Amino acid sequence: MITVSDLELRAGARILIESASFRIARGDRIGLVGRNGAGKTTLTKCLAGQGQPASGAITSTGEVGYLPQDPRTGDLDTFARDRVLSARGLDVVIRRMRENEERMAGGKGATRERAMKKYERLETEFLTKGGYAAEAEAATIAASLGLPDRVLAQPLHTLSGGQRRRVELARILFSDADILLLDEPTNHLDADSIVWLRDFLKTYRGGLVVISHDINLVETVVNKVFYLDATRSQIDQYNMGWKQYLTQREADEKRRRRERANAEKKAAALNTQADKMRAKATKAVAAQNMARRAEKLLRGLEAERQNDKVAKLRFPDPAPCGKTPLTAEGLSKSYGSLEIFTDVNLAVDRGSRVVILGLNGAGKTTLLRLLAGVEEPDTGAVRPGHGLKLGYYAQEHETLDPGRTVLENMRTAAPDMDLVQIRKVLGSFLFSGDDVDKPAGVLSGGEKTRLALATLVVSSANVLLLDEPTNNLDPASREEILGALRTFSGAVVLVTHDEGAVDALQPERIILLPDGVEDLWGADYADLVALA
Repeated sequence: MITVSDLELRAGARILIESASFRIARGDRIGLVGRNGAGKTTLTKCLAGQGQPASGAITSTGEVGYLPQDPRTGDLDTFARDRVLSARGLDVVIRRMRENEERMAGGKGATRERAMKKYERLETEFLTKGGYAAEAEAATIAASLGLPDRVLAQPLHTLSGGQRRRVELARILFSDADILLLDEPTNHLDADSIVWLRDFLKTYRGGLVVISHDINLVETVVNKVFYLDATRSQIDQYNMGWKQYLTQREADEKRRRRERANAEKKAAALNTQADKMRAKATKAVAAQNMARRAEKLLRGLEAERQNDKVAKLRFPDPAPCGKTPLTAEGLSKSYGSLEIFTDVNLAVDRGSRVVILGLNGAGKTTLLRLLAGVEEPDTGAVRPGHGLKLGYYAQEHETLDPGRTVLENMRTAAPDMDLVQIRKVLGSFLFSGDDVDKPAGVLSGGEKTRLALATLVVSSANVLLLDEPTNNLDPASREEILGALRTFSGAVVLVTHDEGAVDALQPERIILLPDGVEDLWGADYADLVALA
């Protein structure tokens, strides 16, 4: 169980959550919702013990399993299977058992005797932790998330970002923790894996908190909703399922709109009365007091309007370029003995629209990284055409420097742009005041997405390479990026599981990985988007 008392969370000088108290107990399946930047990710980090609140207390009993939006594992040479088994300490036990098996096979006398005794103790520990049944359970969870035995036998550094994230999700689900904290768990999952995850979480015996923009997931799974209201820095707790929450939330919003309208009316009356009283010296102090009260009411309303804003996104007017600004010929990529794809050819013409499709692990992200120059191909070459200006959006936000501030990242992306203009662009992406001085590493997934997109806006790119650009965005922000895709006149190469993003792009061609087959876009390919 997790108990929270009088919690206050801040982002710089800005209060995210104030005086919040709640409990997460066994059987609670809580949907944590709110606009991007409201503090959802910050709250889950604190609940997981990976962040400190400004004030208040968080106490937990039992094991807590935490899936952050962009998990980072320490040793990328670890095999994927060992990473999953490490959730219950089975990886170490199995490794020591294998070591002692070798000593028993090759040793003699006392050495062999010690190895046998050590093996017996380790085998007992192995069986206590679930033994072969636990290994089978881990493999089943991994396979259900699109991680077959072939992938589990690979080191983490050979996997794509999406595969590594699914390894972390499998690890958390296998841990059998008392409380699960899951931040956007459906990112990088295909349609079948998402359905499996819904069923798994719906019957989970412990407690869980889930942040997700997958409406079907929260509708199926949650029995309580915590709404982070950025306008009031409060957590509204609804002890009900998703559909009932939506009905109650609408009623609450209507009530608050009436309260706002009454506050505006009251402020106007106070200002009118104050203007009348200023003419009389004997009532000057009273007039000032009324004006202050009206100003305070209006300041509160302005704060609410500020928090209701949505990032305004329009991709840049592309810089002039030749007929074919980007070509790639004979690309292949392998990690060790694992072949990702071979002999991929691509010509990106001015203003063209291309979607890259393929099952998870087929190399979609890898191909974009090669086109962006982040990685080198094993064979073949990427050739820039006349006037090429690339804009690359990486799904794990690798283009951002986590140690530098929001403002510093933008100045790197647009070194020739003056500070006033940079701040104006950041303001349109809802970074204002002290927000621009926050390190990029402490931003939520949605905030990182907005910052990465802001760097594209100032790039004047004529070829955009977009890798899952709608991940981590609330519905309103997602609609903004879809609108930007529809109107951008440059070329786009897109990787996405989001069918709405493909509809907005209206692609002309597809590249199907790992075979590298190129074809004209047709309705028959639409069903592959969510599966890929």
